[in-house]
Amino acid sequence: MKAEGDPCFWEVHHLKNIQAGIKENLLQFSLLVVINFFVGSMVGLERTVLPIIGEKQFGIASTSAALSFIASFGFSKAATNFFAGNLADRIGRRQVLLFGWGIGLFVPLLIIFAQSWWVIILANVLLGINQGLTWSMTVNMKIDLAKGTERGFAVGLNEFAGYIGVASFAMISGYAASTYSLRPEPFYIGIGLVVIGFLLSLAVTDTTKHLTISGQSKPANSHLKRVFAKTTWKDRTLSSISFAGMATNLKDGVAWGLFPLFFASKGLTLAQIGVITAVYPAAWGIFQLFTGALSDRVGRKWFITAGMWLQGLSLWWILFVDNYFLWLAGAISLGLGTAMVYPTLIASIGDAVPSSWRATATGVYRFWRDSGYAFGALIGGLLADQLNINWAIGFIALLPFAAGIIAALRMKETLKKAEKPAFK
Repeated sequence: MKAEGDPCFWEVHHLKNIQAGIKENLLQFSLLVVINFFVGSMVGLERTVLPIIGEKQFGIASTSAALSFIASFGFSKAATNFFAGNLADRIGRRQVLLFGWGIGLFVPLLIIFAQSWWVIILANVLLGINQGLTWSMTVNMKIDLAKGTERGFAVGLNEFAGYIGVASFAMISGYAASTYSLRPEPFYIGIGLVVIGFLLSLAVTDTTKHLTISGQSKPANSHLKRVFAKTTWKDRTLSSISFAGMATNLKDGVAWGLFPLFFASKGLTLAQIGVITAVYPAAWGIFQLFTGALSDRVGRKWFITAGMWLQGLSLWWILFVDNYFLWLAGAISLGLGTAMVYPTLIASIGDAVPSSWRATATGVYRFWRDSGYAFGALIGGLLADQLNINWAIGFIALLPFAAGIIAALRMKETLKKAEKPAFK
């Protein structure tokens, strides 16, 4: 029996007061939701204006060169994700979150003062690091706090907040650019976003101790190489999840880089382009409030499969219609398809792996998922240069459709029937 004066007594006593569940940790969970809104807002600042800045201010005629900023973002975010999860398992989530915000401060400053395109690319390398550290930590901390039957809902709320931030500031930056100029006014906002995000993160309590309760095992120094192999190709379910994530963000990299140019070629105004590029992540964010929770009840596999197919079909819809309101409908449909898979894929990782290496496996998954941004920018840019933007979008639509077929054939259902919450 531990004596009251023994330090171990107080540690055990403190752990007994720690509970898993969203309601039981509502204040911390809500704070993390708000923080991820500001994380997503950093990306939203760029989605409308940066492709046009490359064309108008830097004279980038080649589409693949113009999309190089997305490739730099994708590769740096993917690489950061690869190490962030394992680093969080070792030193704690909160420390990684704060460091990510510190890196983020340099992003708007570099874009404001950039005189050469390589500075924009450098800014996006740092943006990728910022997103890899901050977004990874907010989702991992929410999963730590939630019960097993709440993971889909927890991830859905996290992604809802992030992509509402993306949508809000895609629209705000488009408005600022049309009212003032492409630079620097939209990026003054970014400085404020970083400061607010950092200050809010100071109030967050690290969630590592939540891994020791509710039957979860104590965090271990996960063997990164072994987890990488298992998540990438050895495990049929985990590898299917990783490919679906990569195909999803490969499609998003094309949407980010080519949609503004595609719609500009159709004669839409900058304000109209801003609305379409905002509606897509807004639908993505809002629908995740429901899709993540619904996957907690009906299962993950067929939700993922249908969502991947809907993404491919939505891209083809956008390509073949020729009307502003039909393009808006396509953007909403594309957002719904993405919302069906985004929280569900991460929740599936949480279902399928033990907590001792969950953050590491999630980091490997996010490495492949966010490398899709880079592959999308590179492949989409090359196809647009060699053929045209329409062909690039049409070809890319094949990949999420193929990922849906792979998920249907290879993936096992990860949500056990005993874990499904009953309808109230």
